[in-house]
Amino acid sequence: MNVLAPPRARLTIEVVHDLVCPWCHLGVRRLFVTLRRRPDLVCDVVWQPFLLNPDMPRGGMSRYDYVIRKFGGEERARRLYASITEIGRAQGLLFRFDRIRRAPSSVDAHRLVRWADRFGRAAEAVDAVFHAYFTEGKDIGELAVLSVIAGAIGLDGAAARAFLQSDIETEAVHADNLRAHRLGINGVPCFIISGRHAIAGAQEPEVIERLLDVAAVDAAEAPEAGGEE
Repeated sequence: MNVLAPPRARLTIEVVHDLVCPWCHLGVRRLFVTLRRRPDLVCDVVWQPFLLNPDMPRGGMSRYDYVIRKFGGEERARRLYASITEIGRAQGLLFRFDRIRRAPSSVDAHRLVRWADRFGRAAEAVDAVFHAYFTEGKDIGELAVLSVIAGAIGLDGAAARAFLQSDIETEAVHADNLRAHRLGINGVPCFIISGRHAIAGAQEPEVIERLLDVAAVDAAEAPEAGGEE
């Protein structure tokens, strides 16, 4: 260990996201690409839920009905999805919107992420839920699907199912969604760094990296600033 090496900056990154948002899938992938570039930073990632469709029934609805309600027609949705698919491919993501048959509520998927966080597996849960929904077309509103996802990332699927069958963390998900709106967040993904810097959208890694640099400088100066009278 080099005792002369400066300490690595430690940052908290709040990822405000929805698990049914393709831009969030892309944005999270780009965030972690950026973090792998920066071993000089120690980042604690905190997953904050956002509900793009807060009025979605817990049982979800047919994809066709959702597309009509959300986009006004299939043609507009098809163009948007084609664009996202192309952008995602460049980032190593395979979007298969054609496989999705139901538009789910994301409340229980967010609850699974919170449960997985107890075991240090929140990031794995987020990635697995995104993959199940956007690549495999699974209904991530189904508790059975979420339980299988829990097992696939090395957690106890039966324990996950028991947790999801309760109402634990349901109110917390809605409360955090309300908090995000009160902070002025109206779209996701949104990344909040150390509670002071925020950037919205599925930004390129270079853009995220510049914001991390600004936050790291602030973090380095904070102790000195805090010592002033």
